[in-house]
Amino acid sequence: MKVTIAYIEEPPFGWTESNQPTGADLDLAEVILRAIGVTHIEHHLTTFSELLPGVEAGRWDMNVPLFVTPERASRVAFSSPVWAIGDGFLVRAGNPKALNSYALLAERHDARLGIIAGQVQHQSARMSGVREDQIVIFEQQSDAIAALRSGTIDAYASTAVGNRVVAGRIGGSVLEAVEHDIVENGKQPLPAGAFSFNKNAGDLLKAVNEQLRLYLGSPDHRTRMSKFGITRREIDPVLVV
Repeated sequence: MKVTIAYIEEPPFGWTESNQPTGADLDLAEVILRAIGVTHIEHHLTTFSELLPGVEAGRWDMNVPLFVTPERASRVAFSSPVWAIGDGFLVRAGNPKALNSYALLAERHDARLGIIAGQVQHQSARMSGVREDQIVIFEQQSDAIAALRSGTIDAYASTAVGNRVVAGRIGGSVLEAVEHDIVENGKQPLPAGAFSFNKNAGDLLKAVNEQLRLYLGSPDHRTRMSKFGITRREIDPVLVV
């Protein structure tokens, strides 16, 4: 049995290292797919904007996890959630414009925000008052980070976990990660992410979900994810009690 999974360059979830795909989401997919009897796993590197169209058209079998939204769920079939992660900014060291939320960035008319095309951070920013002329859209994370380092943008919006990893790799003297403090009714809501499939891939989706229910939250799962900076905070909210 062969399954092709598409991924994008977005550490710690997925990236290419020494010509080999790696990352938290790909590691999880490997464990789950092997457990359901998949003997050959093929990885397909693509862009974020192509993830949904690609799996919809059957160019590959599944996508690495992305945030679940009603609009996306109308196009693809999502697995059970595998993590829940809040947003954050990547900014230049020292955070020269003191940006720590979408609302604060919206108040700074001289602030520019970088976002990857099609990601949920675009809607989150707009709902918080960020104007469209403050937003710069990129196709690849590497392009957004290059623009941030050059001063073309003042912040790059992505997951808080991903930003921590990128800042750590590049170095705190260059970039730093700023996590958003979002509190709603005394709780901190964290959007959930899940693998996605063609709506006709019912058997594969069912098998994946059954194995996810058995595996998520296990000691092996937690140990594997911790290597990529995915902790109890991101795992526990999606566990089925």
